Amino acid sequence: MRGQAQAGHLPVSQPPAAHLPVLYTQVLQGLKVAENGTYLDGTFGRGGHARGVLQQLGPGGRLLVMDKDPEAIAVAERDFAPDPRVAIFRGSFADLLHWDATAAGLDGVLFDLGVSSPQLDVAERGFSFGKDGPLDMRMDPDSGESAAQWVNRAEEREIADVLFNYGEERQSRRIARAIVARREKQPFTRTAELADVIAAVMPRGKDKIHPATRSFQAIRIHINRELADLEAGLDAAMARLKPGGRLAVISFHSLEDRIVKQFMNRHAKAPPSNRRLPELAAFVPTLDLVGGAIKADEDELAVNPRSRSAVLRVAQKREQG
Repeated sequence: MRGQAQAGHLPVSQPPAAHLPVLYTQVLQGLKVAENGTYLDGTFGRGGHARGVLQQLGPGGRLLVMDKDPEAIAVAERDFAPDPRVAIFRGSFADLLHWDATAAGLDGVLFDLGVSSPQLDVAERGFSFGKDGPLDMRMDPDSGESAAQWVNRAEEREIADVLFNYGEERQSRRIARAIVARREKQPFTRTAELADVIAAVMPRGKDKIHPATRSFQAIRIHINRELADLEAGLDAAMARLKPGGRLAVISFHSLEDRIVKQFMNRHAKAPPSNRRLPELAAFVPTLDLVGGAIKADEDELAVNPRSRSAVLRVAQKREQG
């Protein structure tokens, strides 16, 4: 039952009201934090989930936190660095194998995917079409090209492919043509400019979402290599998890969730057999699924509408041999 202590575990307390990490209680229950375990939060954000893990760790426990965003790392350094149980690393969770602190193995790994609320809420980061700001969208503003640089130089076909593949945008070709036509007159520099161009050529749907929603999602995913990083991060987490360790991943759209679901199933379930082909070596599962897709309940939705699209999946690494 929510909030009750399990044997050998502290109770799962609620996060501070000022910060509402999605599926907070479900994540901590899914990780099944052991007092002296080592846990990695690969997407620190503003530390909501990390604080919950740290509250359940004893003196021998260890919390490793990562983030690509320098603002997130600044918060981690300010709030967590004084605690000797905590280590902090700026970088993508795709590179967690390169962090020496993970080499001894992990009892739990958390990835909270997508863009964080602080990133969305600050116009200068350029993630939101609802707040005019520089067209940037980089989670690490010191690395790679910005969204403005990309939309001002990419070929029309590449833009259309990104919008279709990462945003599942059916009007991708029409939008790409409009982007190219507009930049020939004046390059894009602001989020509002791009949102207005998209809205001008998009038919209004019945779902009430802004016409630029899927396109902004697609460009953000492309700029930050989010799906490629997710695939690399899942493999790396699997390599570092100790037997009995748990992997918890929160996704916010179907592309992410599909990758997570397929990864966990691939390690937990035997592939379908084909009677026409010779039988290969017997399948040996390396993960056990812990429940199915977990979503926010009505209480959480009432106070945190952004949790509506969140899906949590949890798996536990099997003992081998």
